Amino acid sequence: MSKPFAGIKVLDFTRVLAGPYSSYQLALLGADVIKVESLEGDDMRFGSRANDWEKRGLAAPWVAVNAGKRSITLDLKKPKAIEIIKRLAATSDVVVENFRPGVMDKLGIGYETLKAINPKLIYCAVSGFGQVGPDAKTAAFDGVIQAMSGLMSITGFENNGPTRVGFAGADVMSGATAALGIASALFQRTHTGKGQLVDVAMIDAVMGYLAQQFTEHLMTGRVHGQAANLSVTRKPTGNLFKTKDGWIVLAVMTDPQFQRLMKVLGREEALADPRFVDWPTRIQNNTALHEIVEAAMKTETSATWGERFAKNDIPAGRVLSIPETAQLDLFKHRTVLQTVETEHGPIKVVGSGFRLEHGGGSVERPPAKLGQHTDEVLKEAGYSPAEIESIRADKVA
Repeated sequence: MSKPFAGIKVLDFTRVLAGPYSSYQLALLGADVIKVESLEGDDMRFGSRANDWEKRGLAAPWVAVNAGKRSITLDLKKPKAIEIIKRLAATSDVVVENFRPGVMDKLGIGYETLKAINPKLIYCAVSGFGQVGPDAKTAAFDGVIQAMSGLMSITGFENNGPTRVGFAGADVMSGATAALGIASALFQRTHTGKGQLVDVAMIDAVMGYLAQQFTEHLMTGRVHGQAANLSVTRKPTGNLFKTKDGWIVLAVMTDPQFQRLMKVLGREEALADPRFVDWPTRIQNNTALHEIVEAAMKTETSATWGERFAKNDIPAGRVLSIPETAQLDLFKHRTVLQTVETEHGPIKVVGSGFRLEHGGGSVERPPAKLGQHTDEVLKEAGYSPAEIESIRADKVA
């Protein structure tokens, strides 16, 4: 069974995370993604050269969003390289880039130029603030967007100040948004026969994920603040609780769940306490209720409570580390963790976050060495061996 994007060719000029994450999603689903790198390679390839993988130019953070792609090297400051890009674009379906707006135009391979060569081309540009507007040419990075989007203002504890989420959230949200935008444009092309510009502003993308918080503010004036580990519902039993040997997050949001929780904890008397008769009173007496629940939970281990809660249909999850999560048995029945064979031995990578019944996401080739596929791609574009040799001699590739 072929994958959804089988036969789709993508020219990928992206670096770091937001852009590469988007094209990686397409590669997982069958697209032929050709990563265009400088002769020195993407900085992310090498990290700080602290281990063998980084010294090989296969740093784990780079592999995480570039496995399955082909790699070519070109010096885009040279006219011959631009000529090569134009020839490749003529037969490509998608171009993805995350330079500051205007950079690709200065190189001579911006949207209007490539559109004239290939009217069916989908051109996705990922930037901090979009291709138009007063901040269009302002550089942006994950931390900048987390700060400006409001995300940090609702994350963490009030006494610690605004807090970044524990991963490059703005980059990943923007990458996922870009992948959806590209997929939408490709589908629309099946109706119109036309390509188009997909303009992804990172700040727009993060706002899209904060739709509830922004809409509630714009409709009612409510301003969401930092809630620590409390659920967005502000219900006291949607929070983090300490156990005998760790932590558990409860997601008890309904009255039946609350009643079952109190019984399993051995705190049935709380059900008759006037401070906890309904959600408004429970929220009003949040601190007292939290102390009652946590005092009970501290008497047993996280594993014990996990079993009891599962048996009684009480939504709860043990707080696990990345290594602990990776070892969960449930992944034996899923496809998100995948083993990829490399010349240096097998590695595990994260694939698509969903399964398709037909032609789902998978990594079909190991992470590429820098420029590994340059000659191959040039040959496919119609360059002769002599021309390729000349390109090499002139240090264009």
